[in-house]
Amino acid sequence: MESAWAATRTKGSYLRAKYESMVSRKGRKKALLIVGHKILCAVYHILSSRQPYKAFDVVEFEKMRNQRRITYLQKELKELGSIA
Repeated sequence: MESAWAATRTKGSYLRAKYESMVSRKGRKKALLIVGHKILCAVYHILSSRQPYKAFDVVEFEKMRNQRRITYLQKELKELGSIA
């Protein structure tokens, strides 16, 4: 939990952006658990693949989130019959 809290205090990081996007929907405690889970998954993949850690920045996070949103909305429109 402490590492997740510290990660959310790092300006311009992916984990902070993830925390800020989750805190409005889930609340502070659940958002910290989500960030902690992200850290745990990253550590697992780093140790299992023996690859160095590659951190995302906020710009990449925003691009990924926007692209997922566009894909979701296109799917919704297609299901409603608005797109051929």
